[in-house]
Parts: sequence; structure tokens; C-alpha cells
Amino acid sequence: MDVLVVGGTGFIGQYLCRELDDRGHEVTALARNPHDADLPTGVTRKEGDVTDYDSIEGAFEGQDAVVFLPALSPLFKPDSGNEMHEVVHLGGTENSVRAAEEHGVDRFLQMSALGADRNAATHYLRAKGKAEEVVEDSDLDWVIFRPSIVFGDGDEFAYFTKRLKQIFAPGVPLYPLPGGGGKAHFQLIWVEDFVPMLADALEGDEHVGQIYEVGGPETLSLKEATELVFEAEGKSITIVPLPMPLAKIGLPVLGALGFPMGSDQYEGLDFDNTPRENDVGAFGVDPNAMRTYGDYLGVE
Repeated sequence: MDVLVVGGTGFIGQYLCRELDDRGHEVTALARNPHDADLPTGVTRKEGDVTDYDSIEGAFEGQDAVVFLPALSPLFKPDSGNEMHEVVHLGGTENSVRAAEEHGVDRFLQMSALGADRNAATHYLRAKGKAEEVVEDSDLDWVIFRPSIVFGDGDEFAYFTKRLKQIFAPGVPLYPLPGGGGKAHFQLIWVEDFVPMLADALEGDEHVGQIYEVGGPETLSLKEATELVFEAEGKSITIVPLPMPLAKIGLPVLGALGFPMGSDQYEGLDFDNTPRENDVGAFGVDPNAMRTYGDYLGVE
């Protein structure tokens, strides 16, 4: 099968390209700067920007399946403002669906997010929700994934927690954590548990027209996950809540210090990021056999 991985040089994209290549598929990675990515030699690289239709349209020719992965992080404010979520997530999806329909692509897999909805609380989730609607309204055989936070080598979660600590409380064991002191819950999923499900969804017709909410084997609060990150470095911290009024005062300071977090990103840390039902069983996966975050960090 010929598979185009849009965003194939990103964190998840590189793992997925390797998985698909190992399965014997002909893989093309499409990205703005694909040439320096760590990809197998058998993966074709093509350059294009999902916000520019003409730059990507040709890459869809001859493809049997397309995976749309481009995403701006929900943890960091985009350089050009939160409106870029609409430009990349919605506009990029519209361009990719249009190109896929133009070239008769059989399967379209969309990476979305838990809580995606056009009426959601953040720019990120609203744009993701609108993008889902574009995919569902298309003439393509589609599959949509809504994962919790995906972790692994090259992720941004651990970096985010450590950078936030450096800004709010450098040099002391106290950690004022947004989101009510880290009360929001996550079901972090290891990237190497996750990408085989994406590959399976491309290969099996039974997944067409399905929206899968997936997470890892355990539920952790943001506080617990943050403590694991610092425990892995041999550090002990005391987490205390950072109230929203104080956060709003501090957010402009963060921006001035080069840490791109705004009220939209703060809101995203204030609600749970767990699937309503963990759909990993649809891919024959036993949640108890999946890797925990603590095991990945070496603290279990």
C-alpha cells in the first residue's frame, strides 16, 4: 500500500513512518522541512506546507492512504497567536482532504484530540473539532483518533513540566503548578504502543467511519505525572496550586521570558484528558500490557 504521512517528520510521524516501512508499505513523508529527519532509507521525502494547497497537492497522487498528523502543541502558544490553530488544524485538514479527494485516495486517517469540539473551551480543541467535521463530511473512507498525551523519545511533555518549573520557581523545591495544582487527569500513552494502532487502522476495513479515543494503562493526575518526571531526575518537589488570577498576572511575564504559554494553554490544563472508554481493545490491545509512564522514565 502507498501511504502518505502528512507531518511525517514530527514526533509521532517519524515513529509511524518506521512502523509502516517495517510492514512493507511504500511510505512518503510530507513536511515543510523533511530532509534532516531520522527516517528509514526506504521512506520518500516530499516538501510542502499544509496551509498552502499548491505546495502539497502533488504528493497525494498515487497514494492509497493518507495520515494527517500536523499539529500545533496545546501546551504552548503559537508564535503567531492562537488563531494559528485554525490555520493549521482546520485549514491544513481542508487542504489535505481536498487533495485526497482530487487524487482518489481510499483511506484518510485524521489525528484529532480528546475533547475536540467546535464549541470547546480552547482554540486548539475548537479547531480540532471543526477539522473532524471536514473529514466526516468528505467522500473518503476515514478513521479518526483522539489520543490522550502521547509520550516517548522526542515528546514535549517532560520538557514542558521542567521548563514551567524553571520559570515559576527556579532553584527551590516548591512548584506552583497550573490547573489547580495539577488536578487534571491524563491517560498517557506510549508512542510505541500507539503507532501500531494507526497502522492497523489503515489496513483494516472494519475501522472505517470510526472515532477512537485511546489512552494508556493508567490514569495519572498532572501532579502525579510531574512528580514522576522530577523523581526520574532524582529531585524532590512540593507542588502547590497556582490560582488562575495569579496565573493571568504571570502569563505575560512568561511570554517576556520566552515561554509561550497564554490563558488558552492554561485552560487546557484545567480539565481531564482521558477517554470516555479506552478503545485500544478495538486493535486487540490489552491495556494491562501497555507501558506505563513511570516504567518509561525508569522509576517503577
